[in-house]
Amino acid sequence: MRKHIKRRLRHTKYIFYQETLIDFKDHFWSFLGAFFGIGLIAFLQSQHFSEIENVFLIGSFGASSVLIYGAVNSPLAQPRNLIGGHVLSALVGVTVFKFLPEILWLNASVAVASSIVIMQITKTMHPPGGATALIAVLPSDKIQELGYWYALSPVLSGALILLIVALIFNNIPKGRKYPHQIRQSKYVHMRRMMKNKD
Repeated sequence: MRKHIKRRLRHTKYIFYQETLIDFKDHFWSFLGAFFGIGLIAFLQSQHFSEIENVFLIGSFGASSVLIYGAVNSPLAQPRNLIGGHVLSALVGVTVFKFLPEILWLNASVAVASSIVIMQITKTMHPPGGATALIAVLPSDKIQELGYWYALSPVLSGALILLIVALIFNNIPKGRKYPHQIRQSKYVHMRRMMKNKD
C-alpha cells in the first residue's frame, strides 16, 4: 500500500511539473490550431449570415478549441468526445425546448443536466457540450427556428471543421499526436487495481 501511495505521489508531482513547463512550440501550435479552427467557422459565418445573426459561430466552440488545441492528450478532447458530445447535447437541448414549457430556468437546467448524463452514458463527455445544450434553449429566434437542424448545422458542421483543423495542426509538430492513443497497459493497471480492492 505504501509503495502504491509513493508511486501515485511521484506520478502527481510529474503531472504538476509538466503543467508548469513553458513550451513555446506547443503554445505556437495551440495558437495556430485555434486561430484557423475558429477563424474558418467565423469566416463561413460572415459569408452566410449577417453579424447580428450569430448562428454558425456558437460559444461552445471556443471552449472546445481550448481542449482540442490546448489539451491534446485529454480524454475529453478526443474526436469521439468532440463530435458525440456536441451533437448529442444539441439534440438534448432541442428536445427539451420542444417538449417542456417555455420556462427558461427549467429548460436550461434540464438541458444541461440531461446532456451531462447522456454524455456519461455514451462515453462522449465533452464539457463544452453542456454549453451547446444550453444555447439550444436560450431565447434566440434563429436557433429555435432551426429545430433539430441545429444539431447538424451549426453544431456537427462546426465540430467537424474544428476536428479537421485539429487533425492537421496537432500532427505537424514532433511529439504532439492527435487523436491521443491511450496505451492498453493503462487499462491492465486499472483492472489490477480494481481486483486488489475486491
